[in-house]
Amino acid sequence: MMTEIVLPGLVEPDGLVIRQRPLPEPTPGQVRVTVEASGVSFAEQQMRRGKYYDQPPFPFVPGYDVVGLVTATGEGVDPALHGRRVAVLTKIGGWATDAIVDAGDLVPVPDGIDPADAETVVVNGITAWQMLHRHAKVRPGGTILVHGANGGVGSTLVQLAKHAGIRVLGTASPRNHDAVRALGAEPIDYRSDVPARVRELAPNGVDAVFDHIGGKSVDDSYRLLAPKGALISYGSAATKNDPGNSQLPVLTLIARLAWWNALPNGHRAMFYNIWTGRRRRASFQAKLREDLGAVFRLLADGAITAQVAARIPLTDAAKALELAESGTVTGKVVLVTR
Repeated sequence: MMTEIVLPGLVEPDGLVIRQRPLPEPTPGQVRVTVEASGVSFAEQQMRRGKYYDQPPFPFVPGYDVVGLVTATGEGVDPALHGRRVAVLTKIGGWATDAIVDAGDLVPVPDGIDPADAETVVVNGITAWQMLHRHAKVRPGGTILVHGANGGVGSTLVQLAKHAGIRVLGTASPRNHDAVRALGAEPIDYRSDVPARVRELAPNGVDAVFDHIGGKSVDDSYRLLAPKGALISYGSAATKNDPGNSQLPVLTLIARLAWWNALPNGHRAMFYNIWTGRRRRASFQAKLREDLGAVFRLLADGAITAQVAARIPLTDAAKALELAESGTVTGKVVLVTR
């Protein structure tokens, strides 16, 4: 038997349901991963509100990514994978003791990395790496602004940027400023006049802004760009509690960014979605393996450190979700099965 956490509908965190069912077997091309760690990200927070773009109908098992051991292989899959520790981007299904995934989606986890540590840089590491290196393409010596520098994506992005020789300004609440400094960023109180403070610290503008907030924040972020600067938006946290159409805020944001990107002023603006290009499956998988592999190597070498906010047992998923939603932690809340 296996255990999984079910999101039954629009519920508070304590409305999550613990369910057991028979252990599944992989079909051709698949493997079964016995999950060691799965993350609690903003995606799951939005899913429980029914506001995550393109989420499946209720009920379903959340869990955007996992780290675990391959314990069964389907037909056509190399049996040598059995026992290997791997990471997988799942989107849903990760909050469980076991998961069935396509073998082509596996990314090897280097020996010596703790499963919970590895988990913190799966979706967060891919997101941060691709936004910084594939899209913003900021050069060493440049300056960037990272909103939510103490969060899961933000804390990873700060470290990757510092490793690349980039100056980082990072917004956070004052209680998290010491943690943000330790990561290598110059902290800014997110409740202050952020644009004014950024202009003091970077009078000529910043080379990129990474904005997960949406709403008015993207307007301010766009105006802070230096010539040829890039605005990378990847969320709409400001509208997470707004009533109405769950997809409308994101669609409106994407349309606004597309309009800005068409302006002949040298600036770039885009909405980042980790699943873009998934229809070209082989290319998509290759990029994920390359980018997450690069982040794993930095983690293994000690160039970046895992930001584990808390390790919480899978069966206490409600507690983990409440903690993640509290906004009081630095890094990522991780569900562990052992």
